[in-house]
Order: sequence, then C-alpha cells, then structure tokens
Amino acid sequence: MSKMPTRLQTSAGGVAFRRSGGELRVALISVGEPRRWQLPKGIVGNNETPEAAALREVREEAGVDTELIELLDKVEYWYASRERGQAVRFHKFVYFYLLRYVGGDVRHHDDEVYEARWFEIDAAIAALAFANERRVVSRAKERLAALL
Repeated sequence: MSKMPTRLQTSAGGVAFRRSGGELRVALISVGEPRRWQLPKGIVGNNETPEAAALREVREEAGVDTELIELLDKVEYWYASRERGQAVRFHKFVYFYLLRYVGGDVRHHDDEVYEARWFEIDAAIAALAFANERRVVSRAKERLAALL
C-alpha cells in the first residue's frame, strides 16, 4: 500500500470592508458546486508575500482594491484532493488580513467566481459556508469596533 504524498499549500485572502449607509459591509464571493459564500483567497505565488497575495486575490476574486490594515488570523487545516490524477493530502495555511476598501466594483470579479457581493457584516457571518471564516469575520468585526 503506497503512502499518499503530502503537499504544503499557502494561501492568503481577506476581509475587505467598507462603510455604506451607516453599515459596516464585507465583500464575499460565491464559488463551487453547490455554490457557497466564502472570503476571497488564493494561492500565494512564488516570490510573493502573503500580504501581496491577499491584495491580489481580493482584487481578482471580489473586484475591489484594498489596503492592508493587519493580519487577522492564520488558519491551518488538512484536505485531500487530486494532483495529476494522483490522490494527494494537502496541509494548508491561510493568512487572512483585514483590508480597507479603496476602490473598484464587485461586479468586476474574475471568471472563477459566480458572484461577488457586499454583505452587512452580521449577514456575512451568517452566510459564510466555513466555520473558520465565520470566526475570522467575527474577529474583524471586533477589531473594527476598536479601530473605527
């Protein structure tokens, strides 16, 4: 019996926020089958910092430009997938940053994403598919209460 190979994978993304009509809003993306709401994130490229990857991925997937405020969390988990037809186990780390909206439009997301949308922050927490991302946005809400 052959041992399943393990790969390290690092991603970065963030909680892009803005104030609109007195509400704190967060940009979420809809992806996958079945479709689910999640935070924009993606693989950190070669010679790219997690911070730069987070800004790039939020721009690509959510269509908005942001500026970095601070690191919110580093999430760690394992998952299995296929790589060139072979079963592979991934040990994944995701850096999530608090990101202030500076421009752009959620309608200008890339083709990987079905929809990008601004949610009021509590509605965003309720809509998110993954518990670790709900915790990240809850932490963002706490930090923003202190910062704003």
